Amino acid sequence: MAAFKKILIANRGEIACRVIKTARKMGIATVAVYSDADAEALHVRMADEAVHIGPAPSSQSYIVIDRILEAIRKTGADAVHPGYGFLSENAAFAQALEKAGVAFIGPPVKAIQAMGDKITSKKIAAEAGVSTVPGHMGLIEDAEEAVKISASIGYPVMIKASAGGGGKGMRIAWNDTEAREGFQSSRNEAKNSFGDDRIFIEKFVDQPRHIEIQVLGDQHGTTLYLGERECSIQRRNQKVIEEAPSPFLDAATRKAMGEQAVALAKAVGYFSAGTVEFIVDGARNFYFLEMNTRLQVEHPVTELVTGIDLVEQMIRVASGEKLSFGQEDVKLDGWAIESRLYAEDPYRNFLPSIGRLTRYRPPAEGQQDDGTVVRNDTGVFEGGEISMYYDPMIAKLCTWAPDRLAAIDAMGKALDDFEVDGIGHNLPFLSAVMGHGRFRSGNITTAFIAEEFPEGFSGVHPDEAAAKKLAAIAVLVNQALQERAVQISGTIGNHRRVIGKDWVVTLAGFEEAVALETGPDGTGVGFADGTPLSVAGGWLPGQQHARFQVGGETMGVKVNLVGSAIRLRWRGMDVTARVRSPRVAELARLMPKKLPPDTSKMLLCPMPGVITSVSVKAGDAVEAGQTLATVEAMKMENVLKAERQGIVKRVAASQGQSLAVDELIMEFE
Repeated sequence: MAAFKKILIANRGEIACRVIKTARKMGIATVAVYSDADAEALHVRMADEAVHIGPAPSSQSYIVIDRILEAIRKTGADAVHPGYGFLSENAAFAQALEKAGVAFIGPPVKAIQAMGDKITSKKIAAEAGVSTVPGHMGLIEDAEEAVKISASIGYPVMIKASAGGGGKGMRIAWNDTEAREGFQSSRNEAKNSFGDDRIFIEKFVDQPRHIEIQVLGDQHGTTLYLGERECSIQRRNQKVIEEAPSPFLDAATRKAMGEQAVALAKAVGYFSAGTVEFIVDGARNFYFLEMNTRLQVEHPVTELVTGIDLVEQMIRVASGEKLSFGQEDVKLDGWAIESRLYAEDPYRNFLPSIGRLTRYRPPAEGQQDDGTVVRNDTGVFEGGEISMYYDPMIAKLCTWAPDRLAAIDAMGKALDDFEVDGIGHNLPFLSAVMGHGRFRSGNITTAFIAEEFPEGFSGVHPDEAAAKKLAAIAVLVNQALQERAVQISGTIGNHRRVIGKDWVVTLAGFEEAVALETGPDGTGVGFADGTPLSVAGGWLPGQQHARFQVGGETMGVKVNLVGSAIRLRWRGMDVTARVRSPRVAELARLMPKKLPPDTSKMLLCPMPGVITSVSVKAGDAVEAGQTLATVEAMKMENVLKAERQGIVKRVAASQGQSLAVDELIMEFE
């Protein structure tokens, strides 16, 4: 079969851009499709052609099969790559393409049907000799039946959408109440995201690790596994950080999981790239979760350790080519880490954030001076907008190094260099994980975030050593500001204003007097306790990111001036430093502290979204934990509950109303 001449990408964002890059490398023309919200999107700019397919909601554009087919007819595309999400695992879409004589760059329809339904897939997996998790595979009619089934399996249980994926329509229940509520929420999310509200329930394996096997097969009977990915760092069942290989598997377990994944793929006649997901316990027992019959979000880490371009292989397989390598040719080289950069505010319990990217400066890609590699898959640009209509992913930042700790350190540096402003984002949290001792040890489970950040994320508080490094940087920044002030207006008559050498630095509860000496090799900062610290750097007023050499360590730090203060962001720390003369510092200690406004009697909307339900009315008495309202944002339902007992004074929002962040929903007496 001849190679394709033109591929339409039935997707958006970073995955559409990713496919375009490989198609371009192969000399294949590309077609982008876009909604009203994506008219100026990066994937539209990158493609050779672009076709408008409808309004912003994906239910009226990206998942409307007829609109995609019309775009194919308009452009003459002879193949379609579905990316992930949207129509990527929709058997009806694959059938429609087959009927239209257009190649689907993915698996056969029968494999999508068999594996796309989680209930059917578990039965097939069991028949193929794949280890599976105990659970109820039949359809569940209502919440009360869900409670009975959950109790019979034994808590905790996982309530999942049969047609689900990407964490949508998924809840963990630890008791009857949570099972009842989780069933309804999962059903609502499943219906809204996939148009299919079927739910099933299975045993939740405590202390689990989420490890998946990448499979690749051609249409001539060859099926391979390309190693594993560890995806245990999850939040709300959504992967946040992935790596390849897993720090937990040994060669025997890797081989056993790989062979079972291949057996399952062969059982359904699978070809193209796909992923078989397993849950693995502390004794390396593994159980089949599901098979994703598409490219995974985290595929870049597999590409980095195998050297195999999965998108290219998908295109070649779809065009009828045989795989040019065998299982014995698949080697895992080094270590790769992927961090998912999301438009969500970690300081607000990771709630979605929308708005314009006023600053977007990723780190430099490619091989670095130290031999590590940085890769950034993205679908946004500076000045672009993060919409409420789609998933909040901004980019996938990946690093490769010869070993795991080196890859983690490379990720830490890359995150330091990644500049994003204008919206809430999880860069500080990602940086915090890279520096976390438990993560660095590899002793992780899917409960890592819940266990290590039980009260949510409030930033990394600098220890004494880090505080002194940041204080030294603040002193250097202050020195540059003082020198500029002298140059502008520092001369009175024949006298030039002298910049003082004694200062008091305050940041993150740390306050210390410092003395500085400027020399040809930088600035020496002497702390009151006698600790000397050298600091150098080329920061200039107006720069928002700079590299500093502090005590022999190179630090990439984000710098912003906030009035007379200096905001410094590094490794998950976000501190406001003030550098004052001793006299001004003395007076500042006498100033009263401003108290934040009291919002304890208000329920404020925690994110931009739509009120889908209000469960109470004025005058109602509520108990702690009682549901007050539900907000839908970025395809996720968020249930807002009462923190304590109280009486509703008034309800300010109604069902169907769109609210901005911190807009009032209701007030209590």
